[in-house]
Amino acid sequence: MSEAYIVAAVRTAGGRRDGRLAGWHPVELSAQVLNALVDRTGIDPALVEDVIMGCVSQVGEQSTNVARNAVMASKLPESVPGTSLDRQCGSSQQAVHFAAQAVMSGSMDVVIAAGVESMTRVPMFSPSSLAQKAGLGYYQSESINRRYNDVVFSQFVGAEMMAKKYGFVREDLDRFALQSHQRAIAATQAGAFDAEILALPVRNAEGVDTDDIHQVDEGIRFDASLESIGNVKLLQEGGVISAANASQICDGATGVMVVNERGLKALGVKPMARIHHMSVIGHDPVIMLEAPIPATERALKKAGLKIDDIDLYEVNEAFASVPLAWLKALGADADRLNVNGGAIALGHPLGGSGTKLMTTLIHALGARGKRYGLQTMCEGGGMANVTIVERL
Repeated sequence: MSEAYIVAAVRTAGGRRDGRLAGWHPVELSAQVLNALVDRTGIDPALVEDVIMGCVSQVGEQSTNVARNAVMASKLPESVPGTSLDRQCGSSQQAVHFAAQAVMSGSMDVVIAAGVESMTRVPMFSPSSLAQKAGLGYYQSESINRRYNDVVFSQFVGAEMMAKKYGFVREDLDRFALQSHQRAIAATQAGAFDAEILALPVRNAEGVDTDDIHQVDEGIRFDASLESIGNVKLLQEGGVISAANASQICDGATGVMVVNERGLKALGVKPMARIHHMSVIGHDPVIMLEAPIPATERALKKAGLKIDDIDLYEVNEAFASVPLAWLKALGADADRLNVNGGAIALGHPLGGSGTKLMTTLIHALGARGKRYGLQTMCEGGGMANVTIVERL
């Protein structure tokens, strides 16, 4: 079986809700990432055999196969197909897995895995909330309700459950949130994101490009302090989760190009990393956010590695309680986790976060001269993907 290599990885800088990327239609935004991957490799666009794109809120501007629409808006020829997938927050991480499986099988040689989410233009929960308002029902069926005792599945409740189960108080979460901002600030000021970010013009409300360039993650609070984070209202009375110690709503598009040995020869490029392991599991959908822990344990066992063998970890900061619980359960080194900050500072563009984290992980491994990186994230429905890469 062939190996799977990543030869290019790029992302837009995160945009805040109603911020500097709000003027970009998500199809146009993701098309820019596809173009950048082609430009960075210098390949003939016709060599791309598929575009697999993660997107959670597939309605409105992100409906009707956003991946194919992005291809049609890009410099890729019409011969390149595209398909969109939803594994909740892990959507584009799963896109990487599907792309890798395609090239490893030999059925394809060059595949783009990508993700997009404009949370400004297509707000979170739009697919279910709009359907309910239109009288089209709700996704929880009678059998689900019987099995789970009519529970209302909620990531916010799950985040509180995680904090309680693993013994974290609000100050623990707030300190982690501050660290996320501090690391993101340091990375930005050191130019650590320069190689991975695709600079784009800010578009106004009429969709016209301005002279202003967006190239710095907009969610970073350069004036963040423990006091300012601690002053943010809790999401529920008596809880520990606030908007300040959870991921930020974010607009963004991201992508990686995945090839096998034939693809490397056809493109004439050097690989950035090799995909060493990939897996996904289902777990308790009520606590929902705990799946990265058993997923990582299983992935390490299958890969024949220990947590100390991994040089850098990217664990999505959906809520501070998730990576903190992951660190505690696995006995992992906190200094290797989200070394350039995470979604609390940089934003979480839902379906775009999988390839966003992968892009940052690969570049961070290269900058530090490290070998192995592990990426995982909690996903709606109680799932988690794990990807282990080896820098080359």
